[in-house]
Amino acid sequence: MSTAVRVRLSPEDYLAAERAADHKSEYWNGEMFALAGANERHGTIVTNLVGELRAALKGRPCKVYANDLRLQVSETGLYTYPDVLVICGPPDFSDDVKDMVRNPRLVVEVLSESTEDYDRGRKFAHYRTLPSLMEYLIVAQDRPHVERFAREAEGRWVFTETSRTEDVISLASLEVDLQLLEVYDKVDL
Repeated sequence: MSTAVRVRLSPEDYLAAERAADHKSEYWNGEMFALAGANERHGTIVTNLVGELRAALKGRPCKVYANDLRLQVSETGLYTYPDVLVICGPPDFSDDVKDMVRNPRLVVEVLSESTEDYDRGRKFAHYRTLPSLMEYLIVAQDRPHVERFAREAEGRWVFTETSRTEDVISLASLEVDLQLLEVYDKVDL
């Protein structure tokens, strides 16, 4: 009987493979995990969030990124692609390739059935180690529902949520208000 040997990748091996690949993968603890594509609702919500955030931050030193900018969580060794992230000030790139950052102020994950537990649990635990991260949004795609986690001055995380389309989500760290109605605009629920 033979035993399969699991090969562990170094972060450098992951980055070399990832940069040459035609699809995206996360990396953690020596392993690569292929990311599934998004459905239409997921894509529409991400587009709405990017549009609303970009408009609200126009003329300010913050940039909005969607899906394709890799985030390195240095403290834990996670490499991932958040659905949306906002960086204020210069991006802290991990290397000269400039396809990976370490300093988001806001991270947004749009939930899918296959990643919901991970996005709420272990992934958020990784994100909380980022010194720059001030707010984390979890956005449902099957119903209007947004959860906001905000870091207070003492480092404590405070939770709020809303499920009413007439409500506003206040992102204090960006001084931006997002209308739930706009987040779910043209989303077939």
